[in-house]
Amino acid sequence: MNLKIINRVFLWSLIFSVFISGVSSIQGQQKTIILATTTSTQDSGLLDVLLPIFEKKAGYFVKTIAVGSGQAMAMGQKGEADVLLVHSPAAEKKFVAEGYGINRRIIMHNDFIIVGPPEDSAKIKGIKLASEAFKKIASAQALFLSRADKSGTHVKEMDIWKKAGINPEKEKWYQQTGLGMGQTLSVTAEKKGYTLADRGTYLALRKNLGLDILVEGDAILLNIYHVIEVNPAKWSKVNSAGAKAFSDFMVSKEAQGIIKTFGIDKFGSPLFFPDAGKKEEELGK
Repeated sequence: MNLKIINRVFLWSLIFSVFISGVSSIQGQQKTIILATTTSTQDSGLLDVLLPIFEKKAGYFVKTIAVGSGQAMAMGQKGEADVLLVHSPAAEKKFVAEGYGINRRIIMHNDFIIVGPPEDSAKIKGIKLASEAFKKIASAQALFLSRADKSGTHVKEMDIWKKAGINPEKEKWYQQTGLGMGQTLSVTAEKKGYTLADRGTYLALRKNLGLDILVEGDAILLNIYHVIEVNPAKWSKVNSAGAKAFSDFMVSKEAQGIIKTFGIDKFGSPLFFPDAGKKEEELGK
């Protein structure tokens, strides 16, 4: 075989190799989904149960980025995620209205709670209105820890302060962690302060915290989660097929059944309540 033929064979082998490598790379990308989710779904352990089942059934690998809901939607706006699992309804509606997200579907709910040390220096235990509890915390100048991360929890906290008629941000007793829910609960426990938390994360971590549930049940404390696919019309690189597969799974009978019972064996009650197909106004009644 002369040198010219050898070179030609080598060249075609190289081209074929690059082509196969490119196809494999594209297939790998297509089989990976980037999920931007609130920290509570991660810290509670729910995703540790749901994702392996989805990955086995659908053949996708889910890369999870657990941040606050605000940061998750910021990722969606930049095309840095394929699908979102978040709990900040007003911001979600704006996200969809501006064309960044499609197919916003309700998944589940739990509720927010105000937790603090058993000695309860602000004397808020048993108060029915969250805003009244916040007023008493402010009046007592008791230490309050805020996530301050534009998460769904942080947005809810600011709603309650607003309803209480208080702007706490420059007060010495008000500290901002900039951390996720689990870490903020740990800091709150260490400093024997108060914070607003979602019930699921609190129950998952309760045994190591030494914090009590002091206020619960107010309608303003309802905590609703939605799944939103990032709009491929905005970002062509988005894995829209994978995002839809994940979204479909989350509203499926199988996933909803898992959500319904998740936490019962360990905590005596579920950490979340499945809501696929319901309307927001039906919840909390």
